[in-house]
Amino acid sequence: MTPNLSQNKTERIKTFLSLERNVTAASGAVFLLGFGEELWKKFLPKYLQALGATVPVIGLFGTAEDFLDAIYQYPGGWIADRFGRRRAFLVFLALACVGYLIYLLGPSWPFAFAALAFAMAWQSMASPAIFAVIGDALPPHKRAMGFSVQSILKRVPIVIAPLIGGWLIARYGIRTGIRMGLIATLVIALATVFLIRIINIAHEAQRSINIFGVWKSFHGRLKRLLISDIFIRTCEGMTDVLVILYVTDVLHVSVARFGTLLAILFTTTLLIYLPASKAADRIGRRPFIIATFCAFALYPLAVVSARDFMGLVIAFIIGGLREIGEPARKAMIVDFAEPKLRARSVGLYYLLRSLAITPAAAVGGLLWKISPQTPFVVAGVFGVVGSFAFMATIRDNN
Repeated sequence: MTPNLSQNKTERIKTFLSLERNVTAASGAVFLLGFGEELWKKFLPKYLQALGATVPVIGLFGTAEDFLDAIYQYPGGWIADRFGRRRAFLVFLALACVGYLIYLLGPSWPFAFAALAFAMAWQSMASPAIFAVIGDALPPHKRAMGFSVQSILKRVPIVIAPLIGGWLIARYGIRTGIRMGLIATLVIALATVFLIRIINIAHEAQRSINIFGVWKSFHGRLKRLLISDIFIRTCEGMTDVLVILYVTDVLHVSVARFGTLLAILFTTTLLIYLPASKAADRIGRRPFIIATFCAFALYPLAVVSARDFMGLVIAFIIGGLREIGEPARKAMIVDFAEPKLRARSVGLYYLLRSLAITPAAAVGGLLWKISPQTPFVVAGVFGVVGSFAFMATIRDNN
């Protein structure tokens, strides 16, 4: 193949995948640091236990993580709008590294709470900045694909890195294995700096505006999307932690076969991302968001309707289809946000959504006491309401 043909093919691939320079750098940073964090993140409860934490303390740690994820969104957006995308990413990365060091050096479990407060800066504060980079760098007809590529790069480490982290723990023990993963993450963070420095988006310090001003700037359609999204995410949150209990305890499927079901779900997600995003950029966001909201509603109902393993396979394929319109939904948020307040608008959107759905898991647990099927049915009802609310209130194709 001649150099010109090879170059043209590369350019076509970059164009198809919306691999603009800034988007590629930001997505690459998400991939790298995500890979580092996933080496040890899933094993933190066992690490806390090894440091002397009780089960209630570990539960409190999980609650603290959810709470920080909610309240960090808006400050992250404010920093990205005030100081620019690249500076914001560097600040979030530096804060996260402080957290990794506290995890690494902390002699007892209370230090883990301090570590969490810093480490969550990358996962939560950086999210609105990533949205803003895609919104800044790509025209509307390419944004869904941009979000799709970013989502794929975010999820790949979830599959690969825990296998490496688990091997380290099996070979060297929980404490040493986790600490080796943390050291690797700090090294990866240094490499991430070079990717972040590639980001070069013109920035002007934005006018001072408080959180209420940002809310007033919300387009009416963005507010209606938020309401629908809250119903849909309540549907998800009500049963998310209960699915494994229902499958293994009620349907008596082994944990190993449950892992197979998760692999089916994840594979379905990866297969649909790119074609669905390309189609959403061409024909509009709305049909794909409707499809993803309907899949959210159907998933808990499909799980509770399953009578055998094949029924669960179908349910988990539906679970994978929940992502068919996620890049389109994210692109719609960016489309509706005022450009000069883009990162803050995304941060406020996710702050409000996360706080609204916080009780969902606890409510699901209480409904489980009525019967294991009850939270799944109620979740399905919330999903149906959210789907119809979106269809009734947002009619634009873009």
